[in-house]
Formats: sequence, structure tokens, C-alpha cells
Amino acid sequence: MTIKADFEMSPGSIIEFVRVLIPEAREKEMEVRTLSEGEEISIEVVCDGRKEIFTYPNHMERIDDQKIIMIKMALLNIYGKSYPWGGLIGVRPTKLVRRMLALKYTYEEIEEILMGLYMVTPVKARLLSDVVKKEMKYLNRDHINMYIGIPFCPTKCRYCSFASYEIGGPVGKFYRGVVDTLLDEIELTGDFLRGTTHTIESLYFGGGTPSVLTEEDLVKVLEAVRKHIDFTHIKEFTFEAGRVDTLNRRKLEIMKKYGVDRISLNPQTFNEHILKELNRSFDRAKFDEMYGIARELGFIINMDLILGLPGEGAKEIYHTLNEIEKYDMENLTIHVLALKRASKLYQEGYEKEELNKEEFELKLKELLEKKNLEPYYMYRQKNSIEWGENLGYAVPGTESIFNIEMIEENQSTLGMGGGAITKRIVAENEVIDRIDKVINPKDPALYIREMKERLEKKFELFKN
Repeated sequence: MTIKADFEMSPGSIIEFVRVLIPEAREKEMEVRTLSEGEEISIEVVCDGRKEIFTYPNHMERIDDQKIIMIKMALLNIYGKSYPWGGLIGVRPTKLVRRMLALKYTYEEIEEILMGLYMVTPVKARLLSDVVKKEMKYLNRDHINMYIGIPFCPTKCRYCSFASYEIGGPVGKFYRGVVDTLLDEIELTGDFLRGTTHTIESLYFGGGTPSVLTEEDLVKVLEAVRKHIDFTHIKEFTFEAGRVDTLNRRKLEIMKKYGVDRISLNPQTFNEHILKELNRSFDRAKFDEMYGIARELGFIINMDLILGLPGEGAKEIYHTLNEIEKYDMENLTIHVLALKRASKLYQEGYEKEELNKEEFELKLKELLEKKNLEPYYMYRQKNSIEWGENLGYAVPGTESIFNIEMIEENQSTLGMGGGAITKRIVAENEVIDRIDKVINPKDPALYIREMKERLEKKFELFKN
């Protein structure tokens, strides 16, 4: 797209916006003219032989890119595009709300701006406001969080793009080396942190599937964490145990013994034949057994669902919602399938099946009300069905601090293990943060070889 405007502007964000939301306009020419810039701003946009005038109250003192936003909305009108999220294409729309709060807007004013300037529907504007109100109770930059990644799974799901290798495949030969390297990394990291003022608020084991660890190695790793990491300020300790084919009573008892208080048991769907086609083993009887033991041991339980898996239409999705109603989990995370380039489904050219979103949302609302689950964190993905959002729900008081801080990129993260991402977040001003990253190799052989080198880079980030 070529852009002619009567004011200086950087076209990059408009070109990306068009690529994502209005692909038919990518090769077009556009002209922009400012009609007025007083109490109201009015701009005229001409594109593809059509003209649109967009007018909105002047907020340039606080929203310095207002005219760019207005150009985007005018383009949506020109091409007759209407999305629930309006012109928002970012992964973290809640960050926009928090930014406006920092600029001294009220929640009511923010909802008005979302609907009027960004053309977000009232339902989504209120959802954003409600989620941020919940998050603000937990956001705390005075602490950091810790993530430990285990880059192995029993099998590789066809929809997965995470750092994960099949434990029984060729890369599985590095399992022993990964565990031993992680034990060293935990000890070295603990030694480093003792010489700093950083305090950890939440600790999260992910992957991969960390419960793929043998019972012996699970004890070794959790013992190392308790020995070398200061738990004084830790408010939650989460362990992803999403694959019940990696679990037994003993493993759950080990987790509990070493202080894990939250686990994920992730069915993804209760249509077992669909999971089998996706290279993911699921035994309902085993799932129910592990759920019962987890309840008995007193874990806070999260369950994940993925909507829009191949072969799932409305009937199958509603079956899953009916089945999930049988469980009393404290957290429920609803993901809309997003095809990423690293997943086999993307490479196979899978086309998503459409879903009646209004009908589904009504059914989901009924379930959430029955379970006393309220939204508390969210993010979006560009390749998801109908531009939907991924939402985490929780019984009030059981919200995951790690999930909130991770999604909002508010708190620095010190990552260990294969594929773990370390982020150092520093405020540049009241509304902009600088984020510096060090990423551990997800390839197990590289992780083993380069752990100490990457660790030194992480320590540099956290020295000050």
C-alpha cells in the first residue's frame, strides 16, 4: 500500500493493520487529508475509489497516534469491515487499557474510547475493562517470577508449536543431559539471586510437559528448587501436568510434598477420537482418576480447552462443555485454535471450521455462571478462529498471578530449562517499558552446550 498524507507519519503500523484485517487493500493507494484539528479531529481518507470521513474528539495530548488510529478505522469503514475487536490487532489489548489508566483516563472513559475511536463492540470493551480491573489487584513490579521449562512430551501434538520433543523419539536421548544441566542451572541461579535484591513472587513449571520427568528426577529437580531458590515471597507454585498419561499418584504426592499448590490437568477436548487423530493420548478413566487424586491432595486445578480442533463442529464443542461441567476446577482456560507456522496442522494446510460464535458464547456463559468462574486474564492471536480471544477464568480468589504477570509483561521473568525465555522489564516512562530478552535454546543438545553462556547473559540483565 502507498500512502499520501498531509502530515508526517510512519506508515508501518497502517501497512501491518491492512495486511491483517483488510488484505484486499494491500496493493491500493491511499490519500489522507486533515479537515479539522480543534476540539474534534476530522480526517478524510480516500482509497480504492471510495471516501470516508472519520471524526472524533481530540485526545492528541494523551493519545499522540490518534490520527493514525482514525485512518485505520476509516479504512475499515471503506471496506465494510466489522469485527468484535474493531481495529485492535495486538496480542495484549489489556495493555492498551492499562496504558490509558496511566494517562489518567477512568474506566468509563476508556470504554467510550474503545467503542468510539477503536470501534470495539460494547461487549468486548466491557470485557477488557473487567479483566484489567481484576488484574490490577495482582500486578506487582516489586517482585520477579520464575519459569522452568522441560522441553519433552510423551508425543508431539499436531497443533503444537511450543518447545517440545517426543521423549521416545531421537531427541529423547538428551533427556538425562537436560535434567543434569537444569540441576546445575537451578543451583547457579540460586547462588546469583542471593547476591541481589530480587524476590520471586510466583514459580511455574511448563514445557513441554514437565510431568514427563521420572519420579526420581522429579524429586531431584524439586529438591534443587527448594534448596537453592528463596521461597520467602513466593505466593504460588504451579506445575503443568496437562498430560495424564505422564501422571500417577506418586508424582502428584511428590509435587505436593515440595510445595506445588497449583496444577494443570488439560483435556483440551473430551472428544477422544479427535485427540487420537492429533497424536495426543487421552484416557478418560485415567483423567478422572488423576483429577480425583489432585482434589484429594488439595491442589488448585486449572483445565485447558482448545476450541476448533480438526473434526470439531458445534456438536463436539458443546459435548466438551457439557463434560467439563462435571468437574469443580478453580481455573478454566479457553483457547481458540491458532495455527502457527511451526505446527504440523499449519504445514498440512488445515482450514478451520466455522462456529456460531453468539450461540457458543451463550452456552459458555451458562457454564461459567454455574461454576462461579470469572475472566481474569486474556490474550489474542492473529490466526485464531474469527479473531477470537483466549481467556482465563477463575473462581474469585484463585487467579494465577503468574498468568497475569506473564501476559501483561509487567513483571520480569527469570527463565531456566530448555526453551525458557528470560525477560527483564524496565519502565522507560509512565506508559512505555523496555523489554530485554535472553532465550535458552529449545533444542536439548544446544541447551546442554550453551546453558552457562546464556546464564551469564541473564545475570547481566538482572545485576542492576
